[in-house]
Amino acid sequence: MIKFIDALPEDLAERGDEAGLGVLRTERGNLPLYRLDLRTDITGLSSSVRLTQGFRNTFDVPLEATYIFPLPDRAAVTALTMTVAGRVVRAELQERAAARQAYDAAIAAGQRAGIAEEERPDVFTLRVGNILPGEEAVIELTLAGPLPLVDGQAEFRFPLVVAPRYIPGAALDGPSVGSGWAPDTDAVPDASRITPPTLLPGFPNPVDLSIEARINPAGLELSGIASSLHAVAADDEGVLRIQPGERVNRDFILRLDYTGATDSLVLVPDAGNDGEGTYQLVVMPPELRTPDGATASPRPKDLVLLLDRSGSMSGWKMVAARRAAARIIDTLTDADRFSVLLFDSVVEHPDALPEGLVAANDRNRFRAVEFLAGANARGGTELLPPLRSAAGMLAADEAGGRDRVLVLVTDGQVGNEDQIISTLTPLLSGVRVHTVGIDRAVNAGFLGRLASIGGGRCELVESEDRLDVAMDRIHRRIGSPTVTDLRIKDSGGLRTIDGSASPDRVSALFPGVPLVRSGRYRSGEAGSLTISGQTSEGEPWSRTVDAVVAHDRPEVAAIWARARLRDLEDRYAVSGGDELEQEIVRTSLRHGVLCRFTAYVAIDTRVVTDGTAPHEVTQPVEMPSGWELRSAPISVASDMAFGVAAASAPPPPGAVRPMAAPSRAAGSRQPHTMSPMRATAATSATPDFAAAEAKQRAVATLTMVREQAANEARLLRASADEPALRRRDLLDDLVTRLDALWLQVERSGKILERVATTALRELIAVLREEHLAVDERWTRALTLLDELAGKPAERRTFWKRS
Repeated sequence: MIKFIDALPEDLAERGDEAGLGVLRTERGNLPLYRLDLRTDITGLSSSVRLTQGFRNTFDVPLEATYIFPLPDRAAVTALTMTVAGRVVRAELQERAAARQAYDAAIAAGQRAGIAEEERPDVFTLRVGNILPGEEAVIELTLAGPLPLVDGQAEFRFPLVVAPRYIPGAALDGPSVGSGWAPDTDAVPDASRITPPTLLPGFPNPVDLSIEARINPAGLELSGIASSLHAVAADDEGVLRIQPGERVNRDFILRLDYTGATDSLVLVPDAGNDGEGTYQLVVMPPELRTPDGATASPRPKDLVLLLDRSGSMSGWKMVAARRAAARIIDTLTDADRFSVLLFDSVVEHPDALPEGLVAANDRNRFRAVEFLAGANARGGTELLPPLRSAAGMLAADEAGGRDRVLVLVTDGQVGNEDQIISTLTPLLSGVRVHTVGIDRAVNAGFLGRLASIGGGRCELVESEDRLDVAMDRIHRRIGSPTVTDLRIKDSGGLRTIDGSASPDRVSALFPGVPLVRSGRYRSGEAGSLTISGQTSEGEPWSRTVDAVVAHDRPEVAAIWARARLRDLEDRYAVSGGDELEQEIVRTSLRHGVLCRFTAYVAIDTRVVTDGTAPHEVTQPVEMPSGWELRSAPISVASDMAFGVAAASAPPPPGAVRPMAAPSRAAGSRQPHTMSPMRATAATSATPDFAAAEAKQRAVATLTMVREQAANEARLLRASADEPALRRRDLLDDLVTRLDALWLQVERSGKILERVATTALRELIAVLREEHLAVDERWTRALTLLDELAGKPAERRTFWKRS
């Protein structure tokens, strides 16, 4: 059983550095995941990665550990091995349903087993079952991925933590499909598989993290290396390593300054020598100038800017987002038109400006920037309504000779990516979409997908220091592309396979950004590809690139397969269909690359248990670096996701979170609402203001208590048919969450004492009455939860489709 240690601040010195408020420990040690090792070899513009995850069973019964973790969204997972008790098992890539059946059958038969599944392009779930007491299980994943090159700088970005995501929609009936904190909803049917529980602030570092990188420029000139969020040092052999003791709470980012990149076309024959293979085309953008030598000016444009002001944008992210949005508006000219929208659970437009597109004159730009400057973080990330509104504005005002541009500034922390992609794709015809992702654990996979369907670019910002460089890039991209209406044709003896290229749509070349396209070919040891288009000045442009055969570049095929699978999965999100699903599975299995419809499963043939279901633990993850830690764990009803309540009442400081989901059938609901920023708090904290703020915090906490009680009651009722032992575990897990809630109540003053204190104290006492029968504890807990919940307040629903 997982226990919550009630550690008051005065106790911390006695416990040493390894203790903290909300320390989470098992009866025999810390949580299952104890180490992460990342080893990458960077060769030119590609990387090969070995990611090792170590799990340790500190319980006295067999364990099944579940870990929800991120990987680079464009990286191909090509192999998995499981090592336990000196036995090494290589995983097999299977269709996902078959892999799950094989895994479940192995666990029921008492065999050790592991399974890795993709939930999103950058979110994966690993389960390792029947780890015996005291045993360690090591999972090694092999990946290959590209390094994007922009303005001569290549970037290796490896995410390390899945940030809390906003989950819209109405909760579905029945048990959840995963072990995360969020119930599945009609908008996010797999929400419980992408929402790992979060560690409390102050928890000692539970994971030994090591990262090392070896760099081979492969013919390019390497003039500089920078690590953005981690301190790195090079040894005598040039291997870069991070310093010991780093936490798994932010992306690892290396940037390499390269010169000498040129056009290239690489052909990599298949191992079977059947005449087929994979090609990779790289075309550098031209620097076009007008006849007098000046850089060509962009065409007039219609631009809609969307700024995310949701709760997860609190702190430095909101400051950076406001600066970014203002910079974008300031770059507009009198020839342009624009509109700005702020959004969280609602969409807001500047009162001083007419609705729709307005002229980008000095007066209108000033009013827009003034409006953006007042944005503070609050509420939930209802992303679909503002995107739909922006697409409608740009479609309604379509005019010849003008570029139509949509710019989204956000952290992208939403769970309904497929819903957004399927809804927007048909609405964005002719609209170029640029995304600016601001976070240290950004949802890069979704923001990249959104930019790609709009033929635009995605720029990621992990710190305020990085903002100026990123905005200079965005300014260049928002202007007209260097070349548009691109077409690629075979020439020489090369014959590419129609429909195999990725990205499947190539529309433009942007300044400083090479075109990288890969695909399959069926003949030719030589040949070339010709790319042609039209410059921003209306002149024809073309370039022919000759092919070079390379037998030592296997990563090219894996990178292409991953990109192709992503294109197919996006098409599936829009249209669905059994035929498309079968094509995805065939591509995945043929090329040995994991996708949403396949899974890697490793099964040890040795039987080590009697088949009793192992104890289940879902590994909690770190709160991402840079996120505000003052958020309250406001649970939500079916019509309101986290953060909506915070729009009217900021949550109290010092809030804590549930640490682990109690079960797959009854995952703990945990939002990630962030408290609003108070830019003037330091100068306006008069006694009256402080009293009003304290009362407001108390009211918000009371709302939180009632909503959490209602949600806990719903979860218990959903598990009423579970066996007695399972219900006992659920009650034990419930009391750990209520302990955390009690600390919050104690800080909230007399308002709560009159309403919630008595019922909450009695509820905690009942749950600790271990001599009571499970049925009696269960019944009394439900009664007290209902009493604590009271009558639910009316709430406005924002997520429903219009």
